[in-house]
Parts: sequence; C-alpha cells; structure tokens
Amino acid sequence: MKYKAEKTIEISSWIIVSLLLIKLTPKTKIRESLVIFLFKQVLTWIFGLLVVQKNLISYPYRLFFKKTNKASFSFEYFIYPGLCALFSLYYPKNKSILLKTLHSFIGPSVIVIFEIIAVKYTKLIKYKKWAWYWSFITIWITDYLTQAFHNWFFKTKLHE
Repeated sequence: MKYKAEKTIEISSWIIVSLLLIKLTPKTKIRESLVIFLFKQVLTWIFGLLVVQKNLISYPYRLFFKKTNKASFSFEYFIYPGLCALFSLYYPKNKSILLKTLHSFIGPSVIVIFEIIAVKYTKLIKYKKWAWYWSFITIWITDYLTQAFHNWFFKTKLHE
C-alpha cells in the first residue's frame, strides 16, 4: 500500500492532538482554547497557502483535499493550531523571563524537529526553496502573534 507510513502518521497526529486538547485543556479554559485555535487557523492557513503557491514547500502526500488544495490541511488547519492552543494556555505569564524565553523556543523547536524528520523520512513534506530555520522563524512569529492576540482578547498582559 503506497504511503502507508504517511497515512498512519497523519491519522495518528489527528488522534494525538485531539487527545492532548481534550486532556490538557481545563474546562474553565475551553473558550480561550477555541479563540486561540481559530486565530491560529487564520494565520497558518494563509501562510500555508502562500508557501505552497510560491513553490517553497510541497506536500506530496495529503490525507485530505488532495485535488483542491496543495497545502497540508491536517497540519495547517488542525495539528499546528491545536498545539498552539496548548502552547498559549500554558504560557508561563507570571514566571521569570528565562522560563518565558525557554517556553517560546521549546514549542517551535519540537514542531521543527518533527518536521525535519518528516522531510527526511516521509513524503508528508518536501522542502523546495525552504529550510528548517524558516519554519522555526515563522512558527515562532505566529506563536508570538497568537499569544499577543490571546492576551489582548482576554485583556491580559503578555509580559506580566
């Protein structure tokens, strides 16, 4: 069966992110989580389409919308926004600058490590005119923008 590993990885990612969101989102923070998730979808969907249309990245195997969209629906529309919701919910607002900085770099780093593995060993993503550091930079920026939007929307300060 062609693309068996890719299909397994993509389906597993949906399941894992779903379970993480259910398990790690406190009931009192569901509304916050949804706002973060939806805001991140807007950013990632736009940037995801842009990098594919500019031929910087391609997604040779996609589980959803293979004929209508060249971006990765799973990553841009669900996996990454879901992980970002958790990233923002657990941002250490009242902690030291060091902890905030570590949090801000660990989140994107974990995603980029998985992306590098996917580029090397699967057909889920292919860099054309792209490199891992561009992924890190764009993930870091969109995480920061999402955290800033979250804090503005819920009237909290980014650096308390």
